[in-house]
Amino acid sequence: MADVTQMTARRTTSAALLTRLRDRSPGLASGLLGGALAAGLGLAALTVLVILLWISSPYPDSGPGGALRIAAALWLLAHGSELVRADTLSGVPAPVGVPPLLLLALPAWLLHRAARDAAEGGAGSEAPLVPGRTAWAGVLLGYLAVGAPAALSCAGGALRPAWQWTAVCVPLVAALAAGAGVWTAYGRPSGPLERVLGAVLPRGVRHLVLGPDGRPGVAARAATAGATVLVGGGALLLAVSLGWHAGETRQAFLRLTEDWSGWLAVLLLCVTLVPNAAVWAAAYALGPGFLLGTGTRVTPLLSPPAPPLPPFPLLAAVPDAGAGTAPNWAAAALPVAAGLVAGWFVGRGAARSGPVPAPAWTHGRTAGAAGLAAVLCAALLSVLAALAGGPLGAAALSRFGPVWWQVGAATLVWLTLVAVPTSLVVRAWRRRPPRGGPEGRLPAPASPRNRRGTGDRLPAPASPRNRREPGDRLPGPGAPRSPRASEEAKPAPSARRRPTPPHPRDDPYASPRTRGSAPAPRGSASGRWDWDMPFGVRDAIADPRGETPAPGARE
Repeated sequence: MADVTQMTARRTTSAALLTRLRDRSPGLASGLLGGALAAGLGLAALTVLVILLWISSPYPDSGPGGALRIAAALWLLAHGSELVRADTLSGVPAPVGVPPLLLLALPAWLLHRAARDAAEGGAGSEAPLVPGRTAWAGVLLGYLAVGAPAALSCAGGALRPAWQWTAVCVPLVAALAAGAGVWTAYGRPSGPLERVLGAVLPRGVRHLVLGPDGRPGVAARAATAGATVLVGGGALLLAVSLGWHAGETRQAFLRLTEDWSGWLAVLLLCVTLVPNAAVWAAAYALGPGFLLGTGTRVTPLLSPPAPPLPPFPLLAAVPDAGAGTAPNWAAAALPVAAGLVAGWFVGRGAARSGPVPAPAWTHGRTAGAAGLAAVLCAALLSVLAALAGGPLGAAALSRFGPVWWQVGAATLVWLTLVAVPTSLVVRAWRRRPPRGGPEGRLPAPASPRNRRGTGDRLPAPASPRNRREPGDRLPGPGAPRSPRASEEAKPAPSARRRPTPPHPRDDPYASPRTRGSAPAPRGSASGRWDWDMPFGVRDAIADPRGETPAPGARE
């Protein structure tokens, strides 16, 4: 009996442990699987592309192993990691640190989806979510478990990873993207962001970055709009410059290769680098410009002769050497437009106008919000400038692209000078008093006494028939009605009749002398009373009984 009891107890304990393990393991297991799948899909996409280009190339430099190592190196470069090119003409390894920003979207999207699915647990909407830390850790570990062998595989290739950058960039990108995916699965709560912002910002400023309802605050929306205008305007400047130098762009495209596979490879590389070039153009419009090597800075005021560069199509958009002219200076309209847009966002939020009017912000709070939007936009442009540039060589090309701190400082100055006064003007314009009304007061709502519809008619003026003196009394409910009132109460015949002129007695605007006189004679030429006649003439020719006196007759 004791053995049976012990066996039952052991089975109960084992079942409890298995149930606990089953309840905890799906979140971590699904996270590990999702992270590994995200890394594998990213590597597979780049591998397929590289293999296709290698197969179609008439002069492949290496075998399939070399193509696979190049694909792994591109996967690391997409995370912002720096690579090292070993086979150079000088024999000195040259760093390659310009990550295509468009490639960065691939691992970020895959990690976001994997973390969101891992947090949801793959169950229906009624099932509880997996703990966020468990899902996040599982995706991160699964992603790095595939990324580490991929980085080791390309260590002996033509493009080798720089281990200090690889150890920082790949885990950082994976952690941020996975955290965003878990946050999305939980409905984007504002609690974590408020805790992070609360450690560095006071309460009043924190609500300008993150609103009380969890949505981005006024300053955050204004900064995002300003950065969007800068980057989008930079892409427009890039397109205009490429069109202006269309001949040079075509020659550079044809000089790199002679077969269609090479043209396709160059075209894909240009497409992936278009966001980088847009950030370069935005830095050019802001004033600091960008570097084409050590000591060669291209700005709207001056463009020195560029050093010997490879014939790349996007580099054909670089302005011609020499002093800046009016078309170069016109690029300054881009930061002005960004400042106007950011100031408009802040001014609209400061006015607090809407279906339910609210007290407007003070001038100081409005200017402070515009200044905070300028700071946030400058930080965002600094990050983009740091990612868009980097080294492309060891000597003259060791500095290539915009300098991040200079771009951030220029963005801060431009947006502060333009966004702050714009926000104040927009606030004053949206809070202006209504035309014709007292300043600062809203029009009073319509009351039942003065509310009148569009189809209502004004009351007719009182006539002698319904005019009542102050001393008259209203008839009671049982009072008999006069024959005259009964006749007036009869409905009018349905047949249409020609309207007759009103009797002077019924005209409220007639004089007391003529009120009560007879209407115009029916045999007159006009068929109505001539009201323009003098009062004495009308009284002389009109009889109170409605008859026309004979000529020469007296009253």
